[in-house]
Amino acid sequence: MSKVRFHGEKQYPLEMHKVRIIQKLTLLPVEDRAEAIAGAGYNTFLLQNRDVFLDMLTDSGVNAMSQEQQAAMLDADDAYAGSATYTRLEDKLRELFGMDWFLPAHQGRAAENIISRVLVRPGTVVPMNYHFTTSKQHIVEHGGEIAELIRPEGLEVTSEHPFKGNLDVDALRRLIAERGAEGVSYLRMEAGTNLIGGQPFSLSNLREAAGVCRAHGIPLVLDASLLADNLHFNKVREPACRDMSIREITREIADLCDVIYFSARKLGFGRGGGILLREEAMYKRMRGLVPLFEGFLTYGGMSVREMEAITVGLEETMDEDMINQGPQFIEYMVGELADRGIPVITPAGGLGAHIDAMAFLDHVPQTEYPAAALAAAIFLASGVRGMERGTMSEARDAEGVEPLADMELVRLALPRRVFTLSQINYAVDRIEWLYRNRGLIGGMEWEEEPEILRFFYGRLTPRTPWPAALVAKFREDFGDSL
Repeated sequence: MSKVRFHGEKQYPLEMHKVRIIQKLTLLPVEDRAEAIAGAGYNTFLLQNRDVFLDMLTDSGVNAMSQEQQAAMLDADDAYAGSATYTRLEDKLRELFGMDWFLPAHQGRAAENIISRVLVRPGTVVPMNYHFTTSKQHIVEHGGEIAELIRPEGLEVTSEHPFKGNLDVDALRRLIAERGAEGVSYLRMEAGTNLIGGQPFSLSNLREAAGVCRAHGIPLVLDASLLADNLHFNKVREPACRDMSIREITREIADLCDVIYFSARKLGFGRGGGILLREEAMYKRMRGLVPLFEGFLTYGGMSVREMEAITVGLEETMDEDMINQGPQFIEYMVGELADRGIPVITPAGGLGAHIDAMAFLDHVPQTEYPAAALAAAIFLASGVRGMERGTMSEARDAEGVEPLADMELVRLALPRRVFTLSQINYAVDRIEWLYRNRGLIGGMEWEEEPEILRFFYGRLTPRTPWPAALVAKFREDFGDSL
């Protein structure tokens, strides 16, 4: 891994790549931003990309590809069945993860659908370090329930703990004793726990959890979508991993798992996904669902061109100078926000910088969706599109009761190798201004609330005319500036 230290006191992350293709951006005036977010029902998912300046909604499918990935796409074998492209992807996955069986799918949630249909038994529980929105929905849809067994430090906003994504293994043992091994469908571990700040788990924690699972015959399923970030943190934060290569850490993790699934929109920097399986019997149980829901077994709903890019991207994930770019720039952004007194999740995790909306808007009740309000306000102030990761991202239960999220976060994702340091500094500047004027921001209520995954396409409305007050303050402070 390249180590560069600046001569001056201030240290910065350094891009280990150069830009060769650009996309022009447009920053709308604040009045136009106000009109755009109102038209989107104050849901950043419903904004038109043409109205967005810096898109920090997600890193899914929007990471920059390398020139080697672009070149590989020209070599795709465009066959419906028996494609050589599929074989190259399968061989690379087998080389890196050591599992013989692979099922392709068009993205991670498609893999979750297949896994849940086969492994989730009605009335059973799926313990996990922390849930993700779609994973939880698939499990519930198939009659299961989830048990979040994150260690207590995982839900602390500010902490020095290096692995806040660790599973509470003692809680897992207690759950198995209470429900019996037959009452547990599988253990799900998520690399880079998305909803609590992209926080990693340690290799030692996974090893301990795997030992419990194997003692009781419970499959261990890994969501490896954010594995690249987790590998970086294993390497730099876990003493036992410091002398290991990224390739060696990858294989150590894989050897502890029975099933690994991933969204290649994150892992591999393409658009696709898949399921890796250790046992042929389980492969055959899932195999028939791929042509039913995805496509034939050698493309699974993916473009062969994307599959070629994913194959190269997976190999590039073994390069420390490739996978450290996201975490290093996220750490910089988190540090700049924290230095300005803005409440953020620490230590910096993967995926993006995460602002604590409950502390930022401590005058807005959690029942009025402070994370959603803050995401809308950030767009108003800057043209930066982030994502609500709080109560709006939860779902009502069968009785219509709305659970309040453990955290109210606004995630500002940093897609890999996409934004420059000046663009990150711009976002920090506007968020600092917003924090100084946070008293102007009010709560939200539902205008249209869908039943399933409501955060994707539901519409909100402000409880007071606070967006207009924020626009007026922006003009007062910035004059005719954008």
